[in-house]
Amino acid sequence: MRSFRYAHPPSLAEATHLLAEGGAGTAVLAGGTDLIVALRQGRQAPRLVIDIKGVAELRPPISVGGGWMRISATTLMTALRDDRAIRESFPALAEAAAVVGSVQIRNRATLGGNICHASPAADTVPALLVYAAELELRSESGTRRIALEDFLVGPGQTALRPGELLTHVALRLPPLCPGAAFARLTRRRGVDLATINLACGMDGAGTTRLAYGAVGPRAFVVSDGTGVLADPRAAAADKEAILRQLLTRASPISDVRASQDYRAAMLRVLSLRTLRVCSDRLADATR
Repeated sequence: MRSFRYAHPPSLAEATHLLAEGGAGTAVLAGGTDLIVALRQGRQAPRLVIDIKGVAELRPPISVGGGWMRISATTLMTALRDDRAIRESFPALAEAAAVVGSVQIRNRATLGGNICHASPAADTVPALLVYAAELELRSESGTRRIALEDFLVGPGQTALRPGELLTHVALRLPPLCPGAAFARLTRRRGVDLATINLACGMDGAGTTRLAYGAVGPRAFVVSDGTGVLADPRAAAADKEAILRQLLTRASPISDVRASQDYRAAMLRVLSLRTLRVCSDRLADATR
C-alpha cells in the first residue's frame, strides 16, 4: 500500500473543497469495504483519502420530510436492514441490505459505497431502481439531483462529475410500489457476489416494475403496464410471454459463478417467484 494524505472533514463544505482541491488523485472513504481492499492490492493509489464518516450533514442516517425519505450515503447496511420505517415502506431495500456480504461487512459497508462502486451485482441497486430512487450530489458548485437509473453508466462507472460527492438517496413517500420484494441467487460457497439479483414492485394500478442485476454491464429496470404480471389470476403462459419480452434487455455472461444459459433460465424462475411475493404483499397493503 502506498502512502497517502488522510483528511477527516467535519462538514460537507470542507469535504467538497478537499475533493475539488485533490482532483483525480482523491478517494472517498465511507465504509471502506471496497476501498481498503483496492488500496492493499494496489488497484488504487490515491494521493488523498477523504473520510466522510464525520461529516455533520450526513447525520441522521435516515430522515423523513416533505414527502420523501432521505437516506444518508454513510448509512450502514445493518441500519437499513433494521430500520422500522424502511422495513415497512421499502421492504425490498431492507431485504437487499440484509444479504450484502457477511455480518462484518454489513456493519461497515455503506449505501453510498454500494452505489458508487457501480458493481453490476450490487444488491441494493435493483431495489432502489424499483422504488425510482433519486440521488443527491454535492460539489462546491452546489447540489444536483439525478435518477439512480441515469447515474449508473457501466461497470465501475457512474455519472459523478469531478469534485462531486453522493450525499443522500431520496425515496418518494408513499412508495411508488406498495408491493415489493427482493431476491437473489448465489453459489452456496461462503460470502459471494450475486449470480443474479432482482427486485420487483407493483402498484395498485396494475403496473409492475422489475429491476435486475448481475445479468448485464449495469443493473436495469423494466416495466409492464398491461396489468398481467400484477394479476394473480392471469394465465402463466401470458405472464411468461411478457417476461420474455422484458428480459430481452438482459445480457448474461458465463463466469466462475454461473453459465450464461443457467443465468438466463434462472431469470425466469426467480422473476416468477418474486412476482408471487409482490402480489401477496400488494394485496396485504391494500386491504
